[in-house]
Amino acid sequence: MDIQGRTALVTGANRGIGKSIAEALARSGAEVLAGVRDLDASRQAEAAPNVRPVRIDLSSPDSIEESFRELGDDAFRVEILVNNAGVFAGGLLERQDVDKLYELVQVNLAGPIHLTRRFLPEMLKRGSGKIVNNASIIGHAPFPGATAYAASKTGLHGFTESLRRELDATDVTVLELVTPGVDTDMMDQVQSELDEHSDTANWDHVDPEDWAEKVVKAIEGEDDELKPGGGERLAQLLPKSILDRAAKSGFER
Repeated sequence: MDIQGRTALVTGANRGIGKSIAEALARSGAEVLAGVRDLDASRQAEAAPNVRPVRIDLSSPDSIEESFRELGDDAFRVEILVNNAGVFAGGLLERQDVDKLYELVQVNLAGPIHLTRRFLPEMLKRGSGKIVNNASIIGHAPFPGATAYAASKTGLHGFTESLRRELDATDVTVLELVTPGVDTDMMDQVQSELDEHSDTANWDHVDPEDWAEKVVKAIEGEDDELKPGGGERLAQLLPKSILDRAAKSGFER
């Protein structure tokens, strides 16, 4: 897909990977709607050229519908939808707050499905569009201590695969991001919440700007999946028995 002049919406664009993807798309010529939950806070920060903050709140079905209505005519111009927003909850499942678990599943899985449902009809009508879902490496190689997060990303992987096949005969394409560990505030949170149970000090991190450039190239290309390299790529290929042994040796209750 030629990005030049197209309108892209990136959720979770206030920080980390989402912010880097939004800025990389803008540098490639897209008009970017940077989806954020707190629009007032984002307006106080200096936005990159061709990046405009808009409110996208995935916390409930009603908030998603309200966010879509607030976009007005912009909602019908979106040709690239990047479902990137996500929240994390780690630690032993029996110690986690149930309300937080429901919030996680809503933001990470139900929200992207709902948002895609809203933007897809216009893409099909226009005969052009790309849906990009950030399923993460944990959606392919779940690790202990992040059960709900793994469930949400595994679910997003399944949604992405099913939707891609459903749209195969159309001009709307689907791209899955198998995102590795990225050097962001969220990764700091992940490691801090897992440190009690796992040795995370030597986890590999990639630079968010470098990953964002790869995402843009993948959007421009025809592949349906962007995979990491290194150990994360190897984890996708290993038999389940080996992954189980690795998880057992690196995790303590």
